[in-house]
Amino acid sequence: MHLIKNAEMTNKTGSKSGQNMIDVDGICKFYGPFAAVNDVSFSVPKCQVCAFLGPNGAGKSTTMKMLTGFLAPTRGTITIAGHDMQNDRIAASEHIGYLPENGPLYDEMTPKGALNYLGKARGLRAGQRNERMNFVLEKCNLQEVWNKPISKISRGFRQRVGMAQALLHDPDTLILDEPTSGLDPNQLVGIRQLIKDLGKTKTVLLSTHVLQEVESICSRVILIDRGHIVFDDQIDQMGDLRQMEQKFHELTHFAVANQV
Repeated sequence: MHLIKNAEMTNKTGSKSGQNMIDVDGICKFYGPFAAVNDVSFSVPKCQVCAFLGPNGAGKSTTMKMLTGFLAPTRGTITIAGHDMQNDRIAASEHIGYLPENGPLYDEMTPKGALNYLGKARGLRAGQRNERMNFVLEKCNLQEVWNKPISKISRGFRQRVGMAQALLHDPDTLILDEPTSGLDPNQLVGIRQLIKDLGKTKTVLLSTHVLQEVESICSRVILIDRGHIVFDDQIDQMGDLRQMEQKFHELTHFAVANQV
């Protein structure tokens, strides 16, 4: 069983450039006596797609919310593109595209109207805003619902609108919490390829429960369980899909209930 100590993790990034876009040092999040995240440290370099895995309740979404400034850690530091998230949050946030789990959308707006509004809020000028809206329209395949109220579109299309807003301002760091949730098989192919392509020039940290997805698009795996990092290494250290599933079970102390 491959158990990783936090002090060792900075050597597991597999960075080609040596420049980290995400640096996490000893972050904790306590709710009273309960530790949702406890002494978590890792770094993610440029041009890497890194899977952030764990069972439900392990601390994945809490960690992602802290990385994006939506939650403040009880202690520890988070640096995004060289900016301290607690002391320089606006500058750090300019580098982040965040797709939260079940992220809120403006139901009364159309995707076109919502993205135009969000582009203005991001400070994009008219020409750049139109260029980026055309980019996300094509890459997220939103043509069919571009002018429909968001309240009238399917869950899969809502997820793609969420992905579009994360990409709209062309951030260099993407934090994606279950980006393929609710997508049909055809949509899955397109979004997975998009994430893979984005990883050639951007930093991507994504959470998913689909190990096949991890195998196909990620080069590195970080596994969290009960608030602690229990694995951090290159994807080939997880083995094939069957071995990956077995190692996931072992590291998260999963046991099949006895058959009746």
